[in-house]
Amino acid sequence: MANHKSALKRIRSNEAKRLRNRYQHKTTRNAIKKLRELEKSEAEALYPSVASMIDKLAKNNIIHNNKAANLKSKLTKHVAAL
Repeated sequence: MANHKSALKRIRSNEAKRLRNRYQHKTTRNAIKKLRELEKSEAEALYPSVASMIDKLAKNNIIHNNKAANLKSKLTKHVAAL
């Protein structure tokens, strides 16, 4: 167990950040799954918000930049092929 005040605060803040990251990541994954099930017009309407969510995850280092690029590329191809 930590002995310093700052270490205790770091533990608390790390846990809060971990939960926030987990929530954002899971929400984005659910949005991606939903996008893949939709018809073309609905998917085209939802795509910008999903791409934005993916960009935010990459910006905050929750996912790697290359993974974000791959996801967006695959989703774009999927929506275009509908």
